[in-house]
Amino acid sequence: MADRKRSGRPARFTPVQIAETLALACQLPAETGVPLSRRSCPELAVELTARGITDSISASTVRRWLREDVLKPWQYRSWIFIRDPDFRAKARRVLDLYARTFEGVPLGPGEYVISSDEKTSVQARCRCHPTLAPGQARAMRVNHEYGRGGALAYLAAYDVHRAEIHGRCEPTTGVVPFMALVEQVMTQEPYASAKRVFWIVDNGSSHRGKRAIDRLAGRFPNAVMVHTPVDASWLNQVEIFFLIVQRKVVAPNDFTDLAEVRDRLRGFEDRYNATAQPFQWRFTTSDLDDLPDRLDRHTPADRQEESSATPTA
Repeated sequence: MADRKRSGRPARFTPVQIAETLALACQLPAETGVPLSRRSCPELAVELTARGITDSISASTVRRWLREDVLKPWQYRSWIFIRDPDFRAKARRVLDLYARTFEGVPLGPGEYVISSDEKTSVQARCRCHPTLAPGQARAMRVNHEYGRGGALAYLAAYDVHRAEIHGRCEPTTGVVPFMALVEQVMTQEPYASAKRVFWIVDNGSSHRGKRAIDRLAGRFPNAVMVHTPVDASWLNQVEIFFLIVQRKVVAPNDFTDLAEVRDRLRGFEDRYNATAQPFQWRFTTSDLDDLPDRLDRHTPADRQEESSATPTA
């Protein structure tokens, strides 16, 4: 004979108390004068009692509530606030090029879009003990101590629509190394005989401002430099490639010398070009129109007033 249903032990904490706990965990302690970046679970338990939200509560209970909830207050993401007064116009040019359009006119078959930038300070760290491969119930082990084998800059030009990478290693960044990359790309087909080749770059010192635009056009009349907005390198597709390089080639950094770094990067370019497909870029001009409104919803009023008071020239 089956047992009758039982009500069980009454819940000790109410849904309101749980909700107030989550709200406290999401609050920035510095806003209330507490010298912390975030509260730990024991500190949250003490604060809940001090505020009279609960009579008493254990840190393990708070930890369980946070673990089970969709909110993860201990996680954070960094971002860069839009400061360029011409952000919309500059970003629209870049996004239009990704969609194979320039100034309202579709690009033709003899026009190409290159996304270019530099990855600085790729180091050669020679570990003092050989790296151990991962095994059963054991992650890869990389020795903490290493000898410095120098550093180099990796410059890359990514053909957005053909998914082809052109790279080179240089001792450092600068105008001369960047123009060497341009020379490497623009003297080979299909770019040498192309009608136009658009170079999307950020505002780094190697290719900043009108002087860089004139320098590029003077050397290659069919090349057109297009700058991303200030502090908006995330609009440059080559940054995605650099993330792949960091994850698959550079980390964990264990190279005997810079020659090995160069060989690894060249080998990866060949491997990448053999199978790569264009990135599925989803941020469009429609998203661009919605971006300022979404930022305003997450920006305190005093920050908005400060931003609006910033000179635009």
